Amino acid sequence: MDDDGTRGVRGPSADRTPEPAVPPPPAHPPRVPHPATGTHPAERHPAERHPGDRNQAGQNPGDRHPGTPTERWRAGSASAPPLENRPAGPAPAAPPVERPAPGAPVDAWLRTPRPQQEPGVWRYGYTPPPPEESERVSDRSLLVGALISLLSALLLWSLWRNGYLPYRLVPLKLFTPGGWWNPGTSGGPRTIEGSDALTVYEAILFGLLAYGCGRIGNFSELFRRHVAERGQPFLALAAAAAAGLTQLLVWKETLPVVRPVLVLVASVAGGEIYQSQTVVNVIYGLIAAAVLWPFARLGRWRELIAARRGSGVPAPDADAAPATTTSADQWPELRAAGWTDAADTLTAEVRTGRMNDVDVARLRHAWRLATRRPDRLGPLAESVLRTGGAAALHPSGHRDLPRRTARHDVLTGQVRIGRCADDPHNPYIRRGTGLALDPALLGTSLLAVGPPGAGKSARLIRPVVEALALRALAGQAAVLAVGGAGEPLGPDDAFDVVVRVGHPGSAHDIDLYGGTTDPDEAAAVLAEGLVGDVGSLDSRRAATVLAQLLGPYHAAHGYFPSVPELRELLDGTPAAFAGLRACLEAAGHHAMLRELDARSRQAGGPGDPAPALADRVALLDRPTFAGFFATGPDARPFELRALGQHPLRVRVDLPERGHAEASRLLTRLLLAQFTAITAARTDTSLFVCLVLDDATHAVTAETVRGIRRLRSVNAGAVLALRTVDDVPEALHTPLLGAVGCTAAFSGITTWDGKRFAEAWGKEWVETREVAQHTVFADQPFTRALHALRKLVTGKAVTTDAVTVRQVERERWSASELAYAVPAGHAVIRLANVEGEHAPPLLVHLDG
Repeated sequence: MDDDGTRGVRGPSADRTPEPAVPPPPAHPPRVPHPATGTHPAERHPAERHPGDRNQAGQNPGDRHPGTPTERWRAGSASAPPLENRPAGPAPAAPPVERPAPGAPVDAWLRTPRPQQEPGVWRYGYTPPPPEESERVSDRSLLVGALISLLSALLLWSLWRNGYLPYRLVPLKLFTPGGWWNPGTSGGPRTIEGSDALTVYEAILFGLLAYGCGRIGNFSELFRRHVAERGQPFLALAAAAAAGLTQLLVWKETLPVVRPVLVLVASVAGGEIYQSQTVVNVIYGLIAAAVLWPFARLGRWRELIAARRGSGVPAPDADAAPATTTSADQWPELRAAGWTDAADTLTAEVRTGRMNDVDVARLRHAWRLATRRPDRLGPLAESVLRTGGAAALHPSGHRDLPRRTARHDVLTGQVRIGRCADDPHNPYIRRGTGLALDPALLGTSLLAVGPPGAGKSARLIRPVVEALALRALAGQAAVLAVGGAGEPLGPDDAFDVVVRVGHPGSAHDIDLYGGTTDPDEAAAVLAEGLVGDVGSLDSRRAATVLAQLLGPYHAAHGYFPSVPELRELLDGTPAAFAGLRACLEAAGHHAMLRELDARSRQAGGPGDPAPALADRVALLDRPTFAGFFATGPDARPFELRALGQHPLRVRVDLPERGHAEASRLLTRLLLAQFTAITAARTDTSLFVCLVLDDATHAVTAETVRGIRRLRSVNAGAVLALRTVDDVPEALHTPLLGAVGCTAAFSGITTWDGKRFAEAWGKEWVETREVAQHTVFADQPFTRALHALRKLVTGKAVTTDAVTVRQVERERWSASELAYAVPAGHAVIRLANVEGEHAPPLLVHLDG
């Protein structure tokens, strides 16, 4: 692993053949790793090991495939017939896979709902929050109000029962015969019918009194907050205790329930019905059941009993909603096209655990591509029947990453990076919801700013690289991750190509000219990389100087000059010019001779950018980089153009510790090449993303313009900075306007916070201003009461004057961004390529 699978030493004289970027498809389907954790490289089948593991696998140097990395990629995927086009035959024996229990993780994962939401919402198992409460009453006020309401109801009922309320029987006498009552407004019942009517009347009044007491005292909120929110089994036990107490009060006739019911039954069915003891027992049972029924509903006894009976079934994930009964795991798109056998095969693969989430996403994408060309449907269906979930494999043969550090939903391309905090700055609907990134957001590019140690690499950059690598395995994206040597961008096994600049064991180089054969195009990109950060130099003049040298050299030799040769030409070495002139004269390239003569006349003049270019090229002409950036027929550099053609996973390690300036130059060059190459590609079906773990001094005016164009060509860039001042001051506003997604990590300065606050704009908010005015009493008694109140409370009697206004304020102020963002948090603003956007959200980053 230390030598990236190579033997010997890099350099022009090293007798070696570079390794292929990816191996041919394996002879046997790889073992399916767990969707969340993957499998260690040493535990995988030898046929599925990554090129970086070839030394351990015992591959000989002579077995390496020759050619450029792009040619080797094509050879790796075309040296053997694709799985879809291979001749029919017996399917290779798959490694034994333990059959899981019904309801395999991938099965439930595939059937979990993913509703459409605002940009950045983690859609997997999303459930909307409950409606926002207008104003929450304090627990103390709630308890005091309930107690006062209860005591008032008891007092009123006591006064009623003891006859202290006048005219209490007048409403009843208005609707009953007068012969039932004694004379006078307070006269009681005279007959048995009057006594029965009074019993029912008191029961009705008691019910109304209990209902009014419950509503006024807000007993429902008290029950929800202090009983229901505590969950089971406390809820069931509390309801059972209340039910037992109520039953006791009912049968003790403290609560008027039994006698009114008996009276009503006798009035309807006649008093003779009570001569049967069985009927009486049935009536008593119905009364007891009617009293218990509301408490059973409140305590959710039925749900508790059902949960106890099914306690052996594992509980679902707390963050995920229960899987629905949709037919997503039945592969309806295949069945609709008539390929029922292939759909049945994939359904069995999912339910037996032989497929992971990447397999599902890859095969769905392969089917969508095949439907555009009907001639591919048959071979793909045949491959599914023979190899199951291993059909349409990524050319590397991998079906998952060796290790994941974040939660991914490969079906939607989302990676969860955190949870929105419960903060007043966040809208209520977003508080507590997961925050995720996907290609639709990364297509607008992302700028992350935060000091060292804020968590940019571990909690944002690496999860994004992982998500893009998983999407590349599904055939839907390509990723180029650039960082310093040792940065946590992922293990070697997670990439198809690993370029270690300055490391003698690196199998690949960086092409300084971006793989183009056009001298003008190569000169423009190289000029941006060399002197794009020098404000006193015009990059167009620098590109002209380089074109005057690259054009003649390419015409004479068929390739562009190496670093030492380019340095000599920029320095104006007579021997280098003479040799190049002789080659051009011998080949008869008169137009290129005029270019070379023009460069000779301009050399040494005022404002000549050649010396500055030579000084920058000298940063790469060091012994550490000997053998790198080679050109000519024997060179095997990695061509950046391959990213737009194949789902590649590429990582570039830069020597930041010993050669910081050279690393910044290469970062700037890769960014310029990426924006130029992606803007020029014609097939934009593959999402391409560049991730720069440190973009210090890498952004130029031309690359900012290139970043603006990325969203229209299905590409994006992720840039991480320690501070916005790492970008020239003139580019602060253009850069923040060019990217659609921005993230301010904890610990940024107020100067950086000011720039983010201006970029995020303002919003209308409602403010309440309270002014307290002292009350001056005129009457002696009132003054005495105020004096007594001041003596007890220690405060003067005041009145509050409240003013409510609508004002426009910044969403996040510079001071809040600098001092109010807790450690491990970031304020993130998101926008997608369709124009939808989310406000800046305070997010707790969980990696």
